[in-house]
Amino acid sequence: MASHRSPQRAELAEFLRAMRARLRPEDVGLPGTDRRRTPGLRRQEVAQLAAVSIDWYIRLEQGRVGTPGAAVLDAVAQALRLSPSERTHLHLVARDETPVSRHLSAPVGDSLRVLLAGMPLIPAYVVDFRFDVLAHNAAATALFGADFGTAGETTGNTARVLFLAPRMRESQLDWVRVARETVGNLRANLARHPDDPRLREVITELRDHSAEFAAWWEDHTVQRRAHGRKRVVDPVVGELAVCYDTLATRDDSDQCLIAVTPADPAAEDGFRRLMSGPGLHAIGAA
Repeated sequence: MASHRSPQRAELAEFLRAMRARLRPEDVGLPGTDRRRTPGLRRQEVAQLAAVSIDWYIRLEQGRVGTPGAAVLDAVAQALRLSPSERTHLHLVARDETPVSRHLSAPVGDSLRVLLAGMPLIPAYVVDFRFDVLAHNAAATALFGADFGTAGETTGNTARVLFLAPRMRESQLDWVRVARETVGNLRANLARHPDDPRLREVITELRDHSAEFAAWWEDHTVQRRAHGRKRVVDPVVGELAVCYDTLATRDDSDQCLIAVTPADPAAEDGFRRLMSGPGLHAIGAA
């Protein structure tokens, strides 16, 4: 009886052949002196580069290896010089799951900084998966305080200021909920970046200096916060209802832009008073 491959297996075969065909031997450090009937690398060359057997690679292209391991797929991705998006696609069609992300440290891009500066009434800032503040706009300074984002201080990391700055408890009227969300986010981030020393440093410090963080860390809550609503209080404009939205960048830097917007007309009026006032007021970071 003729065997019928699933659409996923057919896509895997076609994808691998297409990726192989676009490369020349010299692109991957192999001699390219022989004349070839068809363009691209041969299967045995991909197998050689990925350190797998030629028989296994042929069966992979034919969709006959079951569910391949993530590590060996990464070796194939490296052999075929796949981009991060192509690597993710390979894992999806071969394993039906996304791969563990590879973090690439990168400065905040110029276009992202222009975007921050172009939102004069919307407090916004960029953080990495450690919750370190990488960039912020003038509206964020007006809302969170003049030292927001200062390196080396608690305000340089939103998780640290949330748990270790006493003024935060006074300004965050929904402190417990927001703080527990932050713990869940840090645990999720640690699963994706288990060997990152800076992330472990932040977590260790918080466990050592915050009883609440230590207790909530032990309940193993995992959460990926994307958006929400909370109440904050400012000494000048009073209570504000705000929304927060997390917008992820589409690269391996694992940076997010967090924007804080007024949740009602009263908060919108409060924002305008804060942004136009002569002083800078600290009401805490999301």
